Amino acid sequence: MKIKYIIYVFLLLFVSCKNDSRTVGGNIRDIDISNEFIDAFYSFNSDTLTAVLSAAKQSHPEILYYQKWAECGHYKIVTRHGLIAKNDSLVLCPVTVKDDLMAALKIDFNVTDTFHITIREGRIRSVTTSSNDPDEYYQAKEWVKKNRPAYIEKQCEGIWEGGPTPCECVQGMIKGFGEFSAEK
Repeated sequence: MKIKYIIYVFLLLFVSCKNDSRTVGGNIRDIDISNEFIDAFYSFNSDTLTAVLSAAKQSHPEILYYQKWAECGHYKIVTRHGLIAKNDSLVLCPVTVKDDLMAALKIDFNVTDTFHITIREGRIRSVTTSSNDPDEYYQAKEWVKKNRPAYIEKQCEGIWEGGPTPCECVQGMIKGFGEFSAEK
């Protein structure tokens, strides 16, 4: 009877332990690589991020542009969610941030960006992103394009494709978003 009780307690403790790796599934190496990417991205150091993406050259234009956009949009991490291993080569990394774009819209909303990281043979091969931007973000973006094109036309050339002015682009959007909010 005592042995059954001890086994029961042991199993209960084992099942209730927290997973410190903040992941759902996946192998530890891929999770470590994914965490290294998130650390590099939010370090706002392009050299560090470039090194982490050394085997993912096709992702450089979009991700390096986005890193600078995020830095100049004052992205601050609110929550680093658990990583999700979708299969043996894809890890999803959702990160909720507070940023100047939502502040300019005067809405109480923190965006969750999800990085889709493909890892093969222990190296990142590609990274794409998705986001849960609210409808108001897209409405403001269209309003700026239509009503304040001078804020973004030149500044956002090559957006997400390695364009030369991500800071000026996001700053133009923020300025336009503020005017969009003021007109509402």
